[in-house]
Amino acid sequence: MRPPGRPMLFALAVGLLAGLTPRTVDARGTDPPPPLLPHGGSPEAGREAIRAFGCGACHRIPGVADARGNVGPDLAGFARRSYIAGRLPNTPGNLEAWLRDPPAIDPATAMPAMGMDAGQIRDITSFLYRLD
Repeated sequence: MRPPGRPMLFALAVGLLAGLTPRTVDARGTDPPPPLLPHGGSPEAGREAIRAFGCGACHRIPGVADARGNVGPDLAGFARRSYIAGRLPNTPGNLEAWLRDPPAIDPATAMPAMGMDAGQIRDITSFLYRLD
């Protein structure tokens, strides 16, 4: 058997180096999935619903005028968070359930049920998942 040639050694070196490059991984050692995006809903209508419901009285929300509250969390980068309210895995379906009735999920939450309809919830979810 003949020793490997230069092209083969180069390919092997590149492969080894690629395996050593730093990357973001989750607790299981795998690449995290890309952020989920909700199906349907209008981000612009979501921004308006957030303003109309007064969410900025408790939350800081980029792109919403006067949303400078400090009771609830800052909602910047919402899609990159692991959990909603520290309890639910961050998925569009879980966010919709949370927005529908937060006290039903966490009775100790300060966030009230706001009486949003399904369309408003979908729009707000669409807006929040697009925040930087």
